[in-house]
Amino acid sequence: MSELLIDKLSMRFELPGGGAVQALKDVTLHLGTGELMSVLGPSGCGKTTLLNIVAGFLAPTSGAVTLNGHAVRGPGAERGMVFQQGALFEWMSVRDNVGFGPSMKGMARAQKREIVDHLLDVVGLRDFKEKAVYELSGGMQQRVALARCLANDPDVILMDEPLGALDALTREKMQGLVLKLWKETGKTIILITHSVEEALLLGERLVVMAPRPGRVHREYRLPFAEMGAVEDLRRVKKHPDFAARREEILSMIWDMEEEIMGRAEGA
Repeated sequence: MSELLIDKLSMRFELPGGGAVQALKDVTLHLGTGELMSVLGPSGCGKTTLLNIVAGFLAPTSGAVTLNGHAVRGPGAERGMVFQQGALFEWMSVRDNVGFGPSMKGMARAQKREIVDHLLDVVGLRDFKEKAVYELSGGMQQRVALARCLANDPDVILMDEPLGALDALTREKMQGLVLKLWKETGKTIILITHSVEEALLLGERLVVMAPRPGRVHREYRLPFAEMGAVEDLRRVKKHPDFAARREEILSMIWDMEEEIMGRAEGA
């Protein structure tokens, strides 16, 4: 069981030359076990700042993050992170990258091998386990990053634009893999993206954030992630409700961007 509570979170960055930027203000979210939440918003709305606070990389100015009743005060194995670039050990083999976490925990070799082989099967990389990471395509590297994250058996998986650098076809395949892993593992997942379409596909909950200061503007409960876990993603995208939500949210974010530009021009 995992319960993640983000309670009245605010983050203010002091600037070297004076002044400050209020990146987040009074953000409150609650996630139960196995929920999949995508976070979307215009540039500068604090999406990555929010994720870094939940990961424990940043300490908030005020508010708190608790996981299973325990305050988050720094990085921890119960929270796994998948970055836009895999942050892998490129000189190591695929097998050694995925097994790094279990090795650091002192796990028995036979148990580690079993976990690694299983996860490489799940992400479709069993035949590449002895390859060095630098020999793999970008999509394959992100598969390794997902498997490495899962090898640590975190309660919560945090994804910061994990598919943003991939070409369109590979990105769609990886979106399907994320949904497959979500359903098979039952992990709680928070995914940051700039793509409205991806946020709709990969969020049974979708949070739209508004800038500055970054705050929750609107939240949706959506059926498309459940649909995409069992149906072809292209069929899901053709659903009339999908198209309607996409246009609604695109217009919402466009209006925010226009407002930001207006402020900048008036400054």
